[in-house]
Amino acid sequence: MRRLFLRSIALLGCLFATSVFAADGLIAVKSVHSVSATADKLESILNDKGMTVFARIDHAKGAEGVGLDLRPTQLVIFGNPNVGTPLMQCAQSVAIDLPQKALIWEDAEGQVWIGYNDPQYLKERHGIEGCDEVIEKSEGALGAFISGAAK
Repeated sequence: MRRLFLRSIALLGCLFATSVFAADGLIAVKSVHSVSATADKLESILNDKGMTVFARIDHAKGAEGVGLDLRPTQLVIFGNPNVGTPLMQCAQSVAIDLPQKALIWEDAEGQVWIGYNDPQYLKERHGIEGCDEVIEKSEGALGAFISGAAK
């Protein structure tokens, strides 16, 4: 029952987003906000849900610092050891992809996107076995966090 609930949350999050695409393990959702406002909203959601926000990196600001141009691009790094540790116990190599990251960027047409690693992709990439419940929980939570920040 809980598994069905979490999948439903992830599906609803995707349906309420204006557009979603997935490619090479990245799930991206259109945001109705600027890059900065989307990242602010995501951080607020993560903090409200008890997640740890480890860092926020402004790649455009970094590029500017060396005299280069880059459209607005920010990365939010976050996690929760209650989720990450069981995944690492199943396949320790997944630690290279944890903590989780959300990339928020503006494309060439001015559309803002927020993307994250698909937990199913991580499962396949690292050969994770015996952690289906944790993977499904991650899918539901990430979907809710990302769709919440995008709208």
